[in-house]
Amino acid sequence: MEIEFFEPAEAAALMRCTESWLRDGATSGRFPHACWGKGKIIFTSEHILEIAKLSEILPDSTGSPFSGSGPVMKERLIGTRSKVRLATAR
Repeated sequence: MEIEFFEPAEAAALMRCTESWLRDGATSGRFPHACWGKGKIIFTSEHILEIAKLSEILPDSTGSPFSGSGPVMKERLIGTRSKVRLATAR
C-alpha cells in the first residue's frame, strides 16, 4: 500500500496553495478528504491528485483563441464572493 497521509499544512505546501483554501474546500464538501478522531482533516495522496484534477481549467471546446473570430474572453471567478458579485451585476 503506497498511500501517503498529509495534514492540511503539509498538503498545502506540497500543492503550493494556502492551508485555508484546502480547509475551506474540505469543510464545504468541494474537496475529498478524510476525518480522523474528532474532525481532524487529513488528505491522502489520492485526495491531492483528485483536488488537482478538480481545480484544472481546460480550454473551451466550443472555440479556439486561434480561430480568427476575435479574442476569446473568459472571466475567471475565484471564490463565492466573485460569483455573488457577478450574479448581482447582471
